[in-house]
Amino acid sequence: MITMKFGGTSVGDLQRLQDVASIVHNFLPQHPVVVASAMSGVTNLLLETAQHAVHRDAEIVKKNIETLKEKHLNVANTLLKDAARHRELINTQTALFDDLTNLYRGVSLLKELSARSLDAIASYGEILSCLQIAALLKDYDVPAEFIDARTFIRTDRHFGEAAVDFAVTNNNSRALLLPKVEQGIVPVITGFIASTDDCITTTLGRSGSDYTGSIIGAALDSEEIWIWTDVDGVMTADPRYVSGAKVLPEISYREAAEMSYFGAKVIHPKTMMPAIEKNIPIRIKNTFNPPHLGTLISKKSGNAGSVVKNITSIDYLSVISIEGNGMMGVPGISARIFSALARIGVNVMMISQASSEHNVCFVVPDKDCEKALSVLRSEFDIDLVRKLIDDITVQRHVSIVAVVGEGMKGTRGIAGKTFTAVADAGVNLVAIAQGSSELNISFVVDEADVKKTVQAIHDVFHLN
Repeated sequence: MITMKFGGTSVGDLQRLQDVASIVHNFLPQHPVVVASAMSGVTNLLLETAQHAVHRDAEIVKKNIETLKEKHLNVANTLLKDAARHRELINTQTALFDDLTNLYRGVSLLKELSARSLDAIASYGEILSCLQIAALLKDYDVPAEFIDARTFIRTDRHFGEAAVDFAVTNNNSRALLLPKVEQGIVPVITGFIASTDDCITTTLGRSGSDYTGSIIGAALDSEEIWIWTDVDGVMTADPRYVSGAKVLPEISYREAAEMSYFGAKVIHPKTMMPAIEKNIPIRIKNTFNPPHLGTLISKKSGNAGSVVKNITSIDYLSVISIEGNGMMGVPGISARIFSALARIGVNVMMISQASSEHNVCFVVPDKDCEKALSVLRSEFDIDLVRKLIDDITVQRHVSIVAVVGEGMKGTRGIAGKTFTAVADAGVNLVAIAQGSSELNISFVVDEADVKKTVQAIHDVFHLN
């Protein structure tokens, strides 16, 4: 059994939907279970329209609903050959748009938009998408059945990013889906959405549809979980930055998590958790290029002689530095810094501290820089007056560059080779960090120097 998850770009238009139907048809002998996202752009438009509804922009709401309706009904009108199936899908989707219109009307009347309401509104993208995929598969003589994930994936009430109850969900998944697969039916399951015990709609947050694919694949003990997207796989670097970037045939779960965190186009670490527990490989494949083997993510790294696997980067960051002689040997300084940032919800991307304890610097997103500075100056106002801390400074428009690879552990000279390449490229380092796992070397450079930095390191390790 293979669990296949198709992303928004993979189901984004008429041609892509036909490609999906063809792919599923071709892999019927492997007993596919299909999970799908909303058509590209649909979830964003649903949520934008909710904001217009709360502000009572009635004309915009009406126009956006018509746009969404036309986009989906056009699929049925253009692609479905069977008259009865066409009529059934049109009727079902029309009824869903009537429900959606009523939801927006309720938001507008109350002038209130809760996280619970947003989850209910966002769910329509996946439902509409999977209904039409199931109908289209039947037109391709694939015995498919639409299944709403809310009927078996159980979560808490943390709307927007609900936590899954795996004990209940795994039992439900097996009870509902395995008999269908055994009968030769292809389940077409909504990604991203779930429900509470009392049947209230929730969503699984960032990369929620990928997460659904992994949850189901693990529950059913699939041979592999395939994430179909718009690239051939995980690459050695961003091809927009680096000439000669290539697809990696195999990486480990740990490498994938590190790459994802530092901006590489890989699945979200949360998505991998169910697969890791069951040791099920995840494969990244390209809907636009189905024959390509893609990238296999599994327990083993598959180094094949390559010590460094990937060079990646995150842009739009700032470095905040706190320094002062009064900090040396004083316990609790770091705890105060990060507790203050946690209180206002600022994510710290990287930390670097000198052994003298004279200086602590850390990286935050540019968008959070001002509120981070404000809360830190408030936290340390007395220390600044007493000169225990000299200053709190910021350097904007920086990027983190990360060098990732399981083969780096215990291999001498990786850091030296990396920083020599950076120096030869004429790039100044702002800060450096390396964890004890030796899986990742991260450092900060000016945003303007990112491309040549990544290219220089990519070249020095011969990743092309």
